[in-house]
Amino acid sequence: LGYFNYYGIVTSENNEKAFNLFINASQRNHIIAHLFVGYCYSYGYGTIKNEKLAFEYYEKVANENFSSGQLEMGYFYEKGIGVDIDYQKAFYWYEKAANNDNIIAIYNLSRFYENGIVVEKNFNKAFDLYNKSAEGGYSDGIIMLGYCYSNGIGTKIDKKKAFELYHSAANLGDVIAQYNLALMYEEGNGITKDIGKAIYWYEKSAKQGDLDAQ
Repeated sequence: LGYFNYYGIVTSENNEKAFNLFINASQRNHIIAHLFVGYCYSYGYGTIKNEKLAFEYYEKVANENFSSGQLEMGYFYEKGIGVDIDYQKAFYWYEKAANNDNIIAIYNLSRFYENGIVVEKNFNKAFDLYNKSAEGGYSDGIIMLGYCYSNGIGTKIDKKKAFELYHSAANLGDVIAQYNLALMYEEGNGITKDIGKAIYWYEKSAKQGDLDAQ
């Protein structure tokens, strides 16, 4: 019921009622309820926003080896939300979630390897992780895999492959991919130059607020 109220399924959306239902289920040690209580505290849905309490509930989920909670723990430690910034702990939790096949955590872990955050820079490892995230359908992973192919990060430069990946992410509605795709059409980079298609994708990107496209 809490889930239905949270998303407005069948009933009209009622975040306060959903929060109370999640709290009741959480008190019975329901793991998914812990997660949704965390979401409610994170964003102020149905209750006052409280990032420290959100962290506590995510920790309960993470300690039960659920990747959604592990991902949130990594994010909170990386950004210093409800806790002090701790990149080592962020890496730890992203790695735990990645080992549970969480595609967003896999993407975040790849950023750490690409930029040498608490680990030695490893472009090959970053490329492999971006590839895995992209295979899971995560648009940011698809974009970064395209970026790797475009710039030779962890792999050989392949503009055609970069174009294909940007096109896939652009069709998923990703604004950065739409801009990159437009740029490739404008310059004939990896594809036959096509100003009409360049304008089309610039407009798509601009409508979503991309300042470069505007």
